Amino acid sequence: MFRPKVPTMPQPTGLVIPSAVVEPSTIAPGVLAPPPAISAPAPFRSANRLTPGTALALVGGGTAVVLVVGAVLVSMLLAVAITATSVAVCAVVIRSLLTRR
Repeated sequence: MFRPKVPTMPQPTGLVIPSAVVEPSTIAPGVLAPPPAISAPAPFRSANRLTPGTALALVGGGTAVVLVVGAVLVSMLLAVAITATSVAVCAVVIRSLLTRR
């Protein structure tokens, strides 16, 4: 029941038709196109323009990301600290119970 079963490759049944024969064809040489003319490069223009609204949105988004990541990290640290404290208290209680015999 728990053993995996590997499927077997099915065998063809009935009449098997052979594949079609591919005949080679001749390739006619084409006419070479002239190389493209070299044009003058366009003047460099900055693609991204940073407006005051965009800068404010970037700063706000970055601040939000930092706050969220910080809150997650602080909560994880707090969870580890609480767990360590509870384990330490349990160890002290168990030790005191075992030494009072």
